[in-house]
Amino acid sequence: MRRYELTVIFPLEEDQHQAGRELLLSDLAANGAEIEKTDETGDRDLAYEVKKRKRGKYVLFTLKADPAKIAVFDRVFKLNANLLKYLFVRLEE
Repeated sequence: MRRYELTVIFPLEEDQHQAGRELLLSDLAANGAEIEKTDETGDRDLAYEVKKRKRGKYVLFTLKADPAKIAVFDRVFKLNANLLKYLFVRLEE
């Protein structure tokens, strides 16, 4: 298992944020990812409009996951309407 940082941008609306976060956490757990740390970085302006929104709520997750599962997460996260953007970055050991 490798370590990754997952940066996620959620909508500002609290109901969409909670629904998106719960779905994201359940998808990660179902595919064997272990979340080490969660850091809420707050509301920020986006560099460009995403799904007709100019602001979003940023959350940074540090996790361990099997490298083969990253493609699975990519497919599943694209179906989550409560995620504006996400990015996986592999951490150096």
